[in-house]
Amino acid sequence: MTEKTVAIAGLGAIGLKLAKVLDAGVPGLRLVAVAARDEAKAAANLAGFRATPAILPLAALADAADIVVEAAPAAVFETIAEAAIVKGRIFVPSSVGALLPRMHLVEKAKATGARIVVPTGALLGLDAVRAAAEGAVESVTIETRKPPRGLMGAPYLEKNGIDLSAVTAAQRVFKGNAFDAAQGFPANVNVAAALALAGIGPERTMVEIWADPAVTRNTHTIRVEAEAARLTMTIENVPTEENPKTGKITALSLLACLRGLVSTLKVGS
Repeated sequence: MTEKTVAIAGLGAIGLKLAKVLDAGVPGLRLVAVAARDEAKAAANLAGFRATPAILPLAALADAADIVVEAAPAAVFETIAEAAIVKGRIFVPSSVGALLPRMHLVEKAKATGARIVVPTGALLGLDAVRAAAEGAVESVTIETRKPPRGLMGAPYLEKNGIDLSAVTAAQRVFKGNAFDAAQGFPANVNVAAALALAGIGPERTMVEIWADPAVTRNTHTIRVEAEAARLTMTIENVPTEENPKTGKITALSLLACLRGLVSTLKVGS
């Protein structure tokens, strides 16, 4: 098995967790570089690592590693992605919603030999959706319910003057397609973006987002009507302590994705 080197952009709730696991040892993978907005804080977080990775600028990660993992704010997505794709690297994004309006990156990857590998993230059933999408699909919908504080700060809410600070009952704050949802809630609906890419595209994938004070976990329910199957799936993700917008399973999904890139046996399509 050929070892692959890994660079991580972002050392927040997702990136730091992934970095720690890679440093502890994952066969076939070696962490060599990271990038973070606060380099002093990053250095402190990396102080106890067995093999301390280099701290580099975002665009320089692609020079250092075979695989570039994006776990950063969506605002810097293109800087990370563009550099990785130009260098022909394997690019693994966690901000999948930021990819939807930048599908030109997929065309560029075809020219450079790069690969864009979208992890499952905080979702489930993507294998079944991908399989169903090989045939006729009538509809795909996803309903997301989060505690109000997990949605606060979303551009869509601020633009439309929606205040969630005093919500006492479940309130639907968005209904539309995955493309619009990804732009209005860039930190919240990477699940919808991944679902859209796995299935029938962002224009046909419909999204509902609810602020629900009764839930303590980020909950996603997917419904698919297809010629081959009818799917109804629900997942309840435990939010991270560091960031309620992010589920604990997200970092684990990235790790599983990376393992799949180097493992001899890979389960799932």
